Amino acid sequence: MTATVSFTIDSPLGPRTATVALERKGTGEPLLLLHGIGHHLQAWHPVSGILSAEYDVIAVDLPGFGASEPLPPGVPYDLTTVATALGSLCAALGVGRPHVAGNSLGGLLALEMGRLGLVRSVTALSPAGFWSDAERLYVFSALHAIRAGARALPPAVLERLARSAPGRAALTGSIYARPGRRAPEAVVAETLALRKATGFGPTLAAGGPVRFTHDLPGLPVTIAWGSRDRLLFPRQGPRAKRTIPGARLVRLRGCGHVPMNDDPALVARVISDTAHGTEHGMKHGTEHTGTEHGTASGDGARIGA
Repeated sequence: MTATVSFTIDSPLGPRTATVALERKGTGEPLLLLHGIGHHLQAWHPVSGILSAEYDVIAVDLPGFGASEPLPPGVPYDLTTVATALGSLCAALGVGRPHVAGNSLGGLLALEMGRLGLVRSVTALSPAGFWSDAERLYVFSALHAIRAGARALPPAVLERLARSAPGRAALTGSIYARPGRRAPEAVVAETLALRKATGFGPTLAAGGPVRFTHDLPGLPVTIAWGSRDRLLFPRQGPRAKRTIPGARLVRLRGCGHVPMNDDPALVARVISDTAHGTEHGMKHGTEHTGTEHGTASGDGARIGA
């Protein structure tokens, strides 16, 4: 069930009140889940049930996305402000330094929370911020085009497209490698969320010059990239590894930009492995994980590079 939480944030304008929507379930160490730009917390539904067997899972609609309110007037959507606000949310929930996993924009926010010392481990799935100038221009243009398409679709056409596998591919093939696996109602809901996202424009405007350039020594970090990511290309993964040498770099075979839908068991395992690294130490390096034609399972699914 979705709940709303209001809390005080530190902003360049001074203390302000923010209100976000979230879903919380499970018991154990806290795990914060952050979606990508234009999406909503339901992006995590394929994996949140798996993870809630071991963790206190908190999936959040970022400010200005999903059911969350926009940031207060005048408060910028820059990386540090939003990451600090998420830290304030955790404090309001009574959660001290959760594990965090994020996708795309959420991955970049997870890394920034790591830089600020707000979390105990970071799993970043195709994180933003490791692009070249040309790649950034491409992805920003693609995102604007995807949103324009979502806003132009009449509701009846959207629902009709979502009922067929080819229609779901047309609507979501840019973010999922296996769009046919997404339920029709989920495709409709996430397209409407993209259409209504008040934070979309301000977030892109604030993110134009952003590159993540900080090492995170002593913090368990996994950078995971879908082998079939068509928005943030997999070649950005090695750049992230060079920036954060101690991170584990994982290739998610057969997965697209939003891998939680494409291989839920694999993504849940990667997140859990990272969180366990806070206790047992992690194997740093590059791993090739999963299969191109099915869900990974067991030790045989992981092949050391």
